[in-house]
Amino acid sequence: MSFRIRPAVDEDLQHLYEMAKLTGGGFTNLPPDRRALTTKLERSHAAFARTDGPLQDELFILILENVETKDVRGTCQLFTQVGQSYPFYSYRIGQLAQHSRELKRTFRADMLTLATDLEGASEVGGLFLHPGERASGLGLLLARSRYLFIKMHRARFADRILAELRGIIDEAGGSPFWDGLAGRFFGMNFQDADQFNAINGHQFIADLMPKHPIYTAMLSETARAAIGLPHPSGRAAMRMLENEGFAFENYVDIFDGGPTMTARTDQVRSIADAQDSRVVAIDQDGGQDALVATGYLADFRAAFGRTRSAGDGVVLSRDCARALAVGEDAVVTHVARI
Repeated sequence: MSFRIRPAVDEDLQHLYEMAKLTGGGFTNLPPDRRALTTKLERSHAAFARTDGPLQDELFILILENVETKDVRGTCQLFTQVGQSYPFYSYRIGQLAQHSRELKRTFRADMLTLATDLEGASEVGGLFLHPGERASGLGLLLARSRYLFIKMHRARFADRILAELRGIIDEAGGSPFWDGLAGRFFGMNFQDADQFNAINGHQFIADLMPKHPIYTAMLSETARAAIGLPHPSGRAAMRMLENEGFAFENYVDIFDGGPTMTARTDQVRSIADAQDSRVVAIDQDGGQDALVATGYLADFRAAFGRTRSAGDGVVLSRDCARALAVGEDAVVTHVARI
């Protein structure tokens, strides 16, 4: 079957809600709340409608759609500049070294410090693929389509980009990191705090979280063990990010302790390697496996296909051309499928 990526529309609300109920918690960018999802769609519509102006805090929501059946099977999001409306908090992992002359020993203590170092960066997030499609390679299409969108709308994104990975969640839906740290100050379990954050934002963290550094030695063993680890379902996503050039630079999520990956936007592999070409012909074969995108803002489309160089442009496979609704002389942005 053929799939494509397209902008979300109002009619996708129910699809987003159904997918949100499948996430299993700890997925603040896709809350199972119709009101919050409607607000997100409204933000996304406004972002797609704005065609010029300076970089600002916006949200783009993309949808994975089956070309034949129109079934929605996944979604992903792009935040253009985080931390502008509300502070963007992370914990920064650091170390304090102290030396005792009398004991002739140096003691090193790991610490978590509340930080807003990543404010102003763009963020890729909100990626969810329906469980029934996870063996089909469509997660790659969802993930990398975001980078082609950034490439094609570069002025709308910052020079630094981040991705937050969901942290360890236990079988009961709780977070060992939350229970060992923030939960002690808020009097809320992880599920309640996660839902509140998804719907209302995390300004309450600024209001209630202690600002002084936290010594990790004071946390429970289970909380310490969760710091910087992705949820098992996110390990493949972490590898994909690393393949794109993202790195873990000691920032973790304040709720579940999951790793935050960062990169320089123009050095992300799919952005740096992508090329713009004119379609000179469409045939059955095409050539090299590729990810192909076309269209500006609300007309954006992306799909898997095959391309090969020909003269001053590319030959595009027929199935891809159909998914993108393009013909000869159209301009496409493409990158090798890796």
